[in-house]
Amino acid sequence: MQVSLSQVIPIPLKDKIVQRNSDVWNKELSFNSTEWIKIKAPSGTGKTTLVHILYKLREDYSGAVLYDQEQLSVISAEKLAQLRQANISIIFQDLRLFPNLTARENIELKRVLHKPVYEEKVIDEMAERLQVSHILKQRAGLCSYGEQQRIAIIRALIQPFEWLVMDEPFSHLDQANIAKASALIAEECSKRNAGFLLTDLDADEHFNYSKQLNL
Repeated sequence: MQVSLSQVIPIPLKDKIVQRNSDVWNKELSFNSTEWIKIKAPSGTGKTTLVHILYKLREDYSGAVLYDQEQLSVISAEKLAQLRQANISIIFQDLRLFPNLTARENIELKRVLHKPVYEEKVIDEMAERLQVSHILKQRAGLCSYGEQQRIAIIRALIQPFEWLVMDEPFSHLDQANIAKASALIAEECSKRNAGFLLTDLDADEHFNYSKQLNL
């Protein structure tokens, strides 16, 4: 699945963007689903805006976003839902866990909604690798933000995808936990021959990136 951007400029950030030399905004770009893309930007330059545009959570932009040459703006709600179930997974910066459900229930909601379905034991295997097994029965809202971030990573990896979109996925993790999480993400993407697009504030060496861009 190819994702393309054609002269995309978020309208609320237009005045700020025209003064920057961005590799992404107002450019012609195409990303293939085998690529591992890093987009680096300081706060306030539109990282989360870009993620929300790519996931069709906001449409206040000029230009066009295309999935396999089809404009995202005209894709039907039904097809978009299918794409989100089978082709695109996401880790939001604000995580969007259900605070009154347990950590396991948050992951399980994703697992059972998608075909093919990972076996339930995979949740336990991933949780053990990210050292969150002890909080699986705890309400997500009572977990620390770092624990919630690791639960959100597992939730995103438990579904099928060709593209994994991640908005500052390691912002509340220490280096040891970043290493564990990035290894798991790399393993799952390699297993599926899937690509990812990751936004963050700084340069890093968490992955063997295909492409690194400045927003």
